Amino acid sequence: MKPIALTMGDPAGIGGEITVRAWQALHRAGPCFVVLDDPSRFSDVPIREVASPDAARTVFATALPVLPITLGVAPRPGHPDKANAAAVIASIERAAALCLSGEVGGMVTNPINKAALYDAGFAYPGHTEYLAELTGAHGRQIMMLASPELRVVPVTVHASLRNSIAMLTTEAIVAAARTTAAALQRDFGIARPRLAIAGLNPHAGEQGALGDEESTIIGPAIAALREVGIDVSGPWSPDTMFTTAARARYDAAICMYHDQALIPLKTLNMDKGVNVTLGLPIVRTSPDHGTAYDIAGKGIANPASLIAAIELAALLATRRA
Repeated sequence: MKPIALTMGDPAGIGGEITVRAWQALHRAGPCFVVLDDPSRFSDVPIREVASPDAARTVFATALPVLPITLGVAPRPGHPDKANAAAVIASIERAAALCLSGEVGGMVTNPINKAALYDAGFAYPGHTEYLAELTGAHGRQIMMLASPELRVVPVTVHASLRNSIAMLTTEAIVAAARTTAAALQRDFGIARPRLAIAGLNPHAGEQGALGDEESTIIGPAIAALREVGIDVSGPWSPDTMFTTAARARYDAAICMYHDQALIPLKTLNMDKGVNVTLGLPIVRTSPDHGTAYDIAGKGIANPASLIAAIELAALLATRRA
């Protein structure tokens, strides 16, 4: 199996700490990964600078393999510095290039702080949109959050609630659901995926008494999806569709906006939650948390979500191969 490329993330955040702990957890049995980072950041474990991802496989059991990317200044935990923005962006770009060239099986991104990158020319809402641009999939990217208990896909993502409602269209729901169904088949090995479509309003609109988006926007999307043979149900009442019994009836929930999707997933199991970008020609995952500046450098960051992201990236890469 080809190694997974792991980006540095914001060097002032917890990315370095959880990278070390992920290697400590995985170096004996894998999956193998190579870090695109500054070697000077890692003093707690043995490291080995490598010239290519392929070389990482021979050293992974005994040392953390690093493809060097030099930082502008020494990072201070909890204090992002624009002098390091170029290196952070270079780490993402190189990982994507390695995926496209087939030198790695996929990539996992450590958390970034977008505001800290703007001075270096970063002008994207997040990793997802930037990777779509780098891989030629702009406009086709879909964000999925996956955990052992639940998979969710928000139709609208990084926008205010007011704007998310205004952005919601039948076409956007259909596109998100079709991409999700295809990914569940190809990457997750589910032969006939079952999708649950959430309503937007309380009680899914209560037959129009609490809003008409279910009949004017969501209902037509469900009909269109059924016409192309996708197993879809809904619109589900958002306040009951995430119970244990309800989750047994579908493989992924298509939600109308960011928090409708992410609140239940993170409540159920934030430690094992993984962000998966669907619709790209490459495999990309990431932990479902941020830079955690408040605890950076304290040695208490939990690596569980990063480990889950690495393991899932390796599994998806294997299935694609």
